[in-house]
Amino acid sequence: MENKKLVYSGEGTRLDLFVKSGEPGLSREFVKRLISEGLVRVNGRAVKPAAPLKNGDEVTIAMPGGGPAASRLPGMTITEDAAILAIDKPAGLCVHPTDSNWERDPRAALLGEETVVSLLAKERPELASVPRFGLVHRLDRETSGLMLIAKTAAAAEYFSEAFRDREISKLYIGAAAGDPESDAWTMDAPMGRPTGARKIKVWEYGRDAVTNFKVLERAGKACLVDIRPETGRTNQIRVHLAHAGHPIVGDDIYGGPPAARMLLHAMRLEFAHPATGRPTKIVCPVPADFREAWQSLTGRPFKLKPIK
Repeated sequence: MENKKLVYSGEGTRLDLFVKSGEPGLSREFVKRLISEGLVRVNGRAVKPAAPLKNGDEVTIAMPGGGPAASRLPGMTITEDAAILAIDKPAGLCVHPTDSNWERDPRAALLGEETVVSLLAKERPELASVPRFGLVHRLDRETSGLMLIAKTAAAAEYFSEAFRDREISKLYIGAAAGDPESDAWTMDAPMGRPTGARKIKVWEYGRDAVTNFKVLERAGKACLVDIRPETGRTNQIRVHLAHAGHPIVGDDIYGGPPAARMLLHAMRLEFAHPATGRPTKIVCPVPADFREAWQSLTGRPFKLKPIK
């Protein structure tokens, strides 16, 4: 923690407003969070955000710092070079904090629950100089698998454009509920969140979204599916499969049957390397918790034949 001391002088104001004036880069909501978590104290005491200040009150702000390096990120690393870091994100780990303060002040990423960004902030603080800590795409919290982190601003710009222009080939493995009629199909269906709606859905006024599906194994109550999205909309795979009547197993938001985890895994990315231009393929094997959940659901061991 980095401590900052301020002495209030004036005729009286709220604590959160005073702290906000001393840390203009932080939002008022984030300042309230700092205070609520006891990281802001008045004369050594924790108080509420609306607490009034008196002339001469000493306010101490303990902003989070990196601290000792954690050990989790090395175990998640698949491969790394001067331009990219490829990691295997476990299911349940959020990619970044829900508020946007971390984009303006890296210390904000260290508050609250652990995220990919908080791990990078602790173990790779030098990435704070790269826009958005090098995040160039994201995975849903409950989706496991391959994520690319750009280690330079040039790589970040390259990947952002490559994802936008559909120049990166993406392969997911998922378990979908039921027994689809077709062995392979493409869903070209726009998606969006209509005004007042809680969930994203296939919607004629949404943004274009295209996903290719191929059934790899049928097990009656569920099937294993090769999934290749061409676009990268939020919840795209989950929404498209739910709309088709075959939601992802374990997806409690879009109607999937219960499971120990959501059975969706980002397995492979193929792209031209941002530094060399060489064709690059990175593979992230399906994790044990996915395989175990599949066997528990179907009574069959998880077996995945080589995929082209």
